[in-house]
Amino acid sequence: MVTDNPVVAILGFASIIVVLLLLIARYKWHVFIALLLPILLFAFVPTIDTAVFIEAFESGFGSTIQSIAVIIVLGTMIGEALRHSGAVERITRSMMRIVGKSRMPLALTLAGFVVGLAVFSDVGYVILNPLVHVSAIEARASMALMATGLVGSMQLTHAVVPPTPGPIAAAAIVDADLGLLIIYGSLVTLVGSIAGYFYARIIGTRIWSAPSEEFVTAKAGAGRSGGNSGSGGGGADGGDDSSSGDGDGDGDGVSSEHRMPSLGWAYAPIMIPLVLIGASSVGNFVLEEGTALHSGLSFVGWPVFALGIGVLVAYVMAWRTRTVTETKTLKDTWVERSLRDSAMIIMVTGLGGALSQLLRATPAVDVIAERTLAIGIPAIFLPFVLGVLANMITGSTTVGVITAASLTAPMLTTLGLSPEAAMLSGACGSVIIKYVNSSYFWVCMSLSRMNLRNALISFGGVTFVGGIFSMAGVVALWALGVI
Repeated sequence: MVTDNPVVAILGFASIIVVLLLLIARYKWHVFIALLLPILLFAFVPTIDTAVFIEAFESGFGSTIQSIAVIIVLGTMIGEALRHSGAVERITRSMMRIVGKSRMPLALTLAGFVVGLAVFSDVGYVILNPLVHVSAIEARASMALMATGLVGSMQLTHAVVPPTPGPIAAAAIVDADLGLLIIYGSLVTLVGSIAGYFYARIIGTRIWSAPSEEFVTAKAGAGRSGGNSGSGGGGADGGDDSSSGDGDGDGDGVSSEHRMPSLGWAYAPIMIPLVLIGASSVGNFVLEEGTALHSGLSFVGWPVFALGIGVLVAYVMAWRTRTVTETKTLKDTWVERSLRDSAMIIMVTGLGGALSQLLRATPAVDVIAERTLAIGIPAIFLPFVLGVLANMITGSTTVGVITAASLTAPMLTTLGLSPEAAMLSGACGSVIIKYVNSSYFWVCMSLSRMNLRNALISFGGVTFVGGIFSMAGVVALWALGVI
């Protein structure tokens, strides 16, 4: 045991969380240092056995990193390829065809649901922002109607459904099944996304925020320049703005259309890994262990293999669409940028695993879990509340979901929660609510040209509604004994 004193343990871990949130929210420290410092200071608290502390820290950090590091890098690489290849725009166009141009807010919401599975939310909005403005101008609609559902759905799937970094990190900490998280996470976030769409319909008729003509001009210019560029850099910029508001791709004056991937290629890097991982989880339930089919499904559904296939498909797509024409572009920009972006998530996740292991090695686990159950709070709400608090204080969904997972993981047995239920609950909480301390909020507000009041109602409101309705789905699955 790190300490045998439950009071010292509880006060110590409470102090870690308070210092962490204070350093991030008030003093703007990087989350890695803000989490590492209070953990190390905890070792100086009286009654702490430093030898056991070191062992627990290294064990928790190492075991967490080894299970998710490669997966996070591969997932980020897929997102980088989709970002630059025009696949995001192609996916959006497909949604426009399905629901019709007259239902553009719904098309954008569904596109955000898919795009958020692989691309960072703020990056996804930057790419789709010109299309949102064009659609609002053509429909003579408010940006509150056109952008809100997209902002909410993209944040939901990015926060809740693997293989994005945050959900993968949280899944590793609580040891949840990625396939089940993909299946059930997709289900509950679809509920939340549709709720966000209806919220957008309600406020869109009450809040007027005019779309901007500047993005129509910028969009046309980007399309013209994109068609003349065969390099990775030109492809990235041109691809970001190459989609049109007409939904059919004909006569839109965008010369980079020939570089946009086909529908199948656009979806393949996202859907193939999800299907493989999901099939493996289903196979674990319906197939006898040790059979050839079970073993084969287990291997192809191994996240490293499944996401590796996704990366291969994504990069073949990039070559086919001539987004890149030389391997140096892939190595020096896409791959190295993916490694840099992944490093922070991996390190923070490792510290989350260390914190969780330290908590396991104290009597605080049983005390907190037993008190929670004694006062009658359903166990499923504990990770949800932790996710809400961490996100609202720091503005970071990643911090929210990792904090909830780290603190809940040691209590799962006492609380009677499955790893999947705990992770999904914490992830839903980490979406609530995006407002002025969130970089995603400011990206969406500035690009949509909304004022602060309208953005708070639109984007803050949709993340609240989406998180609540997604959590309602999690509670329903938990109550039915599904998770």
